[in-house]
Amino acid sequence: MIFYLIPVLLAVFIVIYFRLYLFAFPHNRLIILMYHQVEKESHEDLTVSLENLEQQFSYLSHKKYTSKFFSELSVSAKKNIVITFDDGYRNNFEYLPSLLEKYNLKATIFIPTGFIEKGYQNYPMMTFDEIRSLDKKYFEIALHSHAHENLKNMSLDLIEKDLEKNMQILDAQKIPYSKVLAYPYGKYPNQKEEKSAFFSFLKKIGIDFAVRIGNRVNYYPTQHPYELCRVDIKGKDSIIKFKLKLIFGRLKLF
Repeated sequence: MIFYLIPVLLAVFIVIYFRLYLFAFPHNRLIILMYHQVEKESHEDLTVSLENLEQQFSYLSHKKYTSKFFSELSVSAKKNIVITFDDGYRNNFEYLPSLLEKYNLKATIFIPTGFIEKGYQNYPMMTFDEIRSLDKKYFEIALHSHAHENLKNMSLDLIEKDLEKNMQILDAQKIPYSKVLAYPYGKYPNQKEEKSAFFSFLKKIGIDFAVRIGNRVNYYPTQHPYELCRVDIKGKDSIIKFKLKLIFGRLKLF
């Protein structure tokens, strides 16, 4: 039995050691946080309460994390962190500007243009006018596809058309954006040949970075710009759990 445990224990040790190494050498750490909605109260994983979010932002500010846009990642700093929000919900427009200004933080919002044009379920979404009005000192807009479909299940031809439409609509709306892509549902073609062709396409259209979920802290500078990991911040995460996620990403131990 002990022979079966040795590889497991070794793997756990390597994971923890690597993450503690990154914590000890902050110039090589890049934390990318993933949020979706913000409401006064949270009733689901994808919605963070306003109280929790302010507590988290206050902690980042107090601990002197360097909040950055993806367009600024070439500049080295200690405790690099990128704060991201997906989908363009209107509650982002209502709550984030004052919080980001208060704690001197920045956020990247990934926009699926189809959600802005047609809506998404019963959720109020931002309008293009509201997106355009966001203060560029605190907000960066980036890509989240047009139709918000699982790219893993799409042909490369359909992916190309979808991403090109995402950019064309933002261009037509005169909304500046960074060429950074958040994969819908965190999924993308992952078979060797398909992935290679997909990444070649991303490079061809000038995509600088792409993010999945992964729940890991990134080593930066990276040799895998299209597979950056984000740490998923859940609605009910306590401040202790949030602090642990900043160190480890996410472990099943918590």
